Amino acid sequence: MRLGWIELRSFRNHEHTHIAAIPDGLTVVLGPNGEGKTNLLEGMYVLYALGSPRVSANAALVHEGHEAAYARGEFDTQSGRVLVEVEIPSKGASRVQVNGSAVRRKRDLRRQVRAVLFGPFDLPIVIGDPSKRRTFLDEALTALWPLKEGLLTAYDRTLRQRNRLLKEWDGSGPPHGIEAWDEELIAAGSALVRARHDVVERLGPPSSEEFRHLAGYELAVRYRPNVWDPGDLEGGFAARLGERRADELARRTSLVGPHRDDLTLDVRDLGARPAGSHGETWATALCLRTGLASAVADELGEPPVFLVDDPFSALDPARRDRFLERLSGREGQVVVTVADEADVPGHAAAVWDVRAGVVDPRTRA
Repeated sequence: MRLGWIELRSFRNHEHTHIAAIPDGLTVVLGPNGEGKTNLLEGMYVLYALGSPRVSANAALVHEGHEAAYARGEFDTQSGRVLVEVEIPSKGASRVQVNGSAVRRKRDLRRQVRAVLFGPFDLPIVIGDPSKRRTFLDEALTALWPLKEGLLTAYDRTLRQRNRLLKEWDGSGPPHGIEAWDEELIAAGSALVRARHDVVERLGPPSSEEFRHLAGYELAVRYRPNVWDPGDLEGGFAARLGERRADELARRTSLVGPHRDDLTLDVRDLGARPAGSHGETWATALCLRTGLASAVADELGEPPVFLVDDPFSALDPARRDRFLERLSGREGQVVVTVADEADVPGHAAAVWDVRAGVVDPRTRA
């Protein structure tokens, strides 16, 4: 899978950027901080994710003085070419077309194209609260198996309804209908737990391999579900709900289920979050995304477009060189941003200079 070309209009500080050809192999985006390197990768990622990992509101993506931003690009995949066009209004939902037809669900696009993005905004996966790691798990789930996005939707819907029932309970007797919502929570929650377990089984080994190459020692990636019984997950879920019933009624919220899962990340037999140095936490986040790109490639049979923003800022020179070696050896397209000319390898397929939102692509022979 490859991104053949991209066009951005009124997208952050990119008034009009059109890159007619994106080569295979390693492309380096070079320029001082604040000139638009990250914005370019963000625009590429929007063509896959239909949203930004940096902000939740569209307004931040639209260049000042404009009502909407636009991102267009064409992917070459095993099943053919896929033209993606995204209109991003400053207010309201984005409008998306794939091969000229409107798309309403993200998974309809993600079945056809795949991209993985790393950036400094990934650091909370390692040092943030458990919700950040759950979000990462679910991003990995939809990247590996887009059609399983429905598991997330089903569980979130059930959880909201059950919590509403608990909040509105009048305190007399058991909440009316709680048993039915227990059954729904168990069914939807068990399906999501199994899917997340499979994600870690696919994601953990390549992430650990990348970390071992980068740092010289192990990264252990382990799923820590709130409910887990390999012999009878649904039965264990039901038993746990029974145990916590009084607490749930007292707190008027659901306390059992995958909305309370976590992911354990250990380096040198210590937790990366409490014990890791800044370099180790950075390397952990970087290797999780790199491992995800490898897992997606194995699942899909072709590598996703891999976008890597500012990977070297917290790596010492030796680790920087080792990671760059790994990037250079990856199949498919890899686009990496750097601020220092010294970080540009001689074997890069292309170097793009970025200044004030203007891209000067200079493909090498």
